[in-house]
Amino acid sequence: ELGIRIPRPLGHGPSRFIPEKETIQVGNEDAMMHTLFADSFATLGRLDNVTLVMVFHPQYLESFLKTQHYLLQMDGPLPLHYRHYIGIMAAARHQCSYLVNLHVNGFLHVGGDPKWLNGLENAPQKLQNLGELNKMLAHRPWLITKEHIEQLLKTEENSWSLAELIHAVVLLTQYHSLASFTFGCGISPEIDCEGGHTFRPPSVSNYCICDITNGYHGVDEIHTSLTGSIPSTESVCEVEALMEKMKQLQECRDEEEASQEEMATRFEREKRESMFVCSSEDEESAPTRDVSRHFEDTSYGYKDFSRHGMHVPTFRVQDYSWEDHGYSLVNRLYPDVGQLLDEKFHIAYNLTYNTMAMHKDVDTSMLRRAIWNYIHCMFGIRYDDYDYGEINQLLDRSFKVYIKTVVCTPEKTTKRMYDSFWRQFEHSEKVHVNLLLVEARMQAELLYALRAITRYMT
Repeated sequence: ELGIRIPRPLGHGPSRFIPEKETIQVGNEDAMMHTLFADSFATLGRLDNVTLVMVFHPQYLESFLKTQHYLLQMDGPLPLHYRHYIGIMAAARHQCSYLVNLHVNGFLHVGGDPKWLNGLENAPQKLQNLGELNKMLAHRPWLITKEHIEQLLKTEENSWSLAELIHAVVLLTQYHSLASFTFGCGISPEIDCEGGHTFRPPSVSNYCICDITNGYHGVDEIHTSLTGSIPSTESVCEVEALMEKMKQLQECRDEEEASQEEMATRFEREKRESMFVCSSEDEESAPTRDVSRHFEDTSYGYKDFSRHGMHVPTFRVQDYSWEDHGYSLVNRLYPDVGQLLDEKFHIAYNLTYNTMAMHKDVDTSMLRRAIWNYIHCMFGIRYDDYDYGEINQLLDRSFKVYIKTVVCTPEKTTKRMYDSFWRQFEHSEKVHVNLLLVEARMQAELLYALRAITRYMT
């Protein structure tokens, strides 16, 4: 009556992929979840949708929030506004306007200069110099060399200290991988964010003609309630078949062990094959907000490392691993962060409820390891003691397409991809898959950056 435009939420619930009724409803959470919600609210000043989806796995969420809080708010080498700005630069590389908006707010809140938000060229030269590292870490981390590190540390008045660089690298990798989580779980923007609301007159029923003009057709809800409730025999067989394969692989493991040469050959084969797994969705996803001004060289994206005759030597974990090398380097230069990251990797990798879809008391360690090692294999990282033949047995093509898309070009992830793998599994299990993807990706990026820093130092 007063002519005031009232914002209405565009989506239903925190995720476009998970029906609202299947997420944890605020008010119905247990005591541990309640504490986590309070922590998240205290850190960000809001209860964001990432938290509302991650809370399917409270143990992981607790570790994630602790790390996030430490990186953004506790004592550290970088000033607070730099931290948010680096978060913006990292999220923008994947056109993740959700995270960009979140950190634009954080940046302004801690007194950042609004002019910097007009584009990277308006930020201090020191931050502009980080652009190249941001780009390579996000899309082709295997190309990072000690020369890139040297450039950042030795550019006279705009040089970075080693401690500042470690802080920056951890922030960049954290936000590249969080962009993977955001797109992989279809996180919706909150009502007060760009893309999170529409303005329309209230209607008598919940559904009115103006919904259609605003692009909401209510079809998703109907569709998911129909398909979600009736397990198709095909997808039930899918679970059984996967469990049978796990059992057979375990028996083969017990009987014979492949030679080192055979293991190396299987790794190379899997690495080559991973190049032919490509996103089935060809359409380019346009950024919803103009995020491209926060980074340079917009045409630079993911390319498989062995394409066009470029040979990238295999990164052997035996020569440089997180446990033996990366962890201590981070902890030495940015105390406590190595510990926090280690805990987060550890929880994601070992998290299990011993269930698979409708089955209980299942040992899923073989499956979790296959997912983790497949991601590292796509980045050219090899474990000498792992039989890469297991990956093809356990991960089918639609699942590989989903993994590669979420890890390498997350902005192209679609609901169809999310729906097409593991159709009989719970949404919480699919969110768990995303946690594995996020942490394996982050660790792979970190390994390349930290190895280059170590080489520079020695």
